[in-house]
Amino acid sequence: MSVLTAPPVTEAPNRPTPNPTPARPMALVRHSLALAQRSIIKIKRTPEQLMDVTLQPIIFVLLFVYIFGGAVAGSTHDYLEFVLPAIMVQTVVFSSVSIGVNLNTDVDKGVFDRFRSLPIPRSAPLVGAVLGEVVRYAISVAVLMGFGSLLGFRVATDPLSALAACLLVILFALCMCWISVYLGMVFRQPSAVQGVGFLLMFPLTFGSNMFVQTSSMPGWLQEWVKINPITHLVDAVRDLMLGGAVAVPVLEALAWGVGIVAVFAPLAVRAYRRKA
Repeated sequence: MSVLTAPPVTEAPNRPTPNPTPARPMALVRHSLALAQRSIIKIKRTPEQLMDVTLQPIIFVLLFVYIFGGAVAGSTHDYLEFVLPAIMVQTVVFSSVSIGVNLNTDVDKGVFDRFRSLPIPRSAPLVGAVLGEVVRYAISVAVLMGFGSLLGFRVATDPLSALAACLLVILFALCMCWISVYLGMVFRQPSAVQGVGFLLMFPLTFGSNMFVQTSSMPGWLQEWVKINPITHLVDAVRDLMLGGAVAVPVLEALAWGVGIVAVFAPLAVRAYRRKA
């Protein structure tokens, strides 16, 4: 009778674990652009997610111009000139909430666990997601400018100034994205991110000079409107498209954008690393 002996147990070779890529600027840029391409591919495969930046602003233009325009400005055409740059700002600022919702959903589904196992900078998934929003905002601005032209909106300055206004809106919206990214990292449910995001955006957008002149508001509200970053952005966009003193409102809008990124980008990256 033979005795069966178990084969000697050999230790499995240690598999090399991917090490996070050191925070090198070029590596961060390269991997962030690759992940931004992922966001763009998602838009291509699910174009219905563009409805909030295409159909919604058109509805807002029709609603404000033809229902409130005559009462507010006495003329629908005059109000179209006044409100279209503001609706452009409103659309992209509200749309910035969606990035936090999408990132929170990806974290919940484990997509970011896969990212953390890759040898890429830890902040690359967040930066890539923000850069991917450029396409959505560019489409929104193009749709609004085209639809506004059909209704009679005309740029009173020159094409370069109008292009600068559009780029300023997109740049500021990318800065606002970091607020939404931070919310997406600290809340556990996408619905909470969306709810808190819109709760923050309403006083910023409607508590500004978007739809009426500041002088028509009560004094206590005027003080808020004067320091509201959206007010400075709307002033800058209107001046670039319709004429006016451009330098001060543009610099104020850029300063607010830099300040938002300086505060919320580190907070978002820190919250993301805590999830690792």
